[in-house]
Amino acid sequence: MSIRPVPYDHPDAVKLNDQVQAEYAERYGDEGDVTPLDASMFKPPLGLYLLAYDERDRPIASGGWRSQDTNDEGYADGDAELKRMYVTPEARGLGLARRILAALEDDARAAGRTRMVLETGAKQPEAVALYLSSGYEPCAKFGYYRFHELSLCYAKPLSIQ
Repeated sequence: MSIRPVPYDHPDAVKLNDQVQAEYAERYGDEGDVTPLDASMFKPPLGLYLLAYDERDRPIASGGWRSQDTNDEGYADGDAELKRMYVTPEARGLGLARRILAALEDDARAAGRTRMVLETGAKQPEAVALYLSSGYEPCAKFGYYRFHELSLCYAKPLSIQ
């Protein structure tokens, strides 16, 4: 397995994004996550997008962070927002999400971000379990889905460790 930075609009990233969107649509009965995103949001030093590849160089997991600062969607100065964490069904249980999460936290910390925040949903118990076991705590709702009843928001300080 290897984890590599790629642009958010890289063909492999688009492929995994399509897969996660299909999973969101199935779980929530809608069109998936419609939070506006574009590749520029994940360009260092204001963000980063990572893909994990298996031994046959197939993309099997993704995740990224983008900079946020105080705005009308509930973010605070210094926030790094986690987006598009996903592991393909065949690669689940290998610890890839935890490895990508740690790499994203390290990169956001090195970029001067002070808090990692994320929004997930009540129909994603695996994600909630990962974040809680990784030191994230519930926080005030923010982001595109902040008024949705199934939205769950979490935060973790990115202090130097």
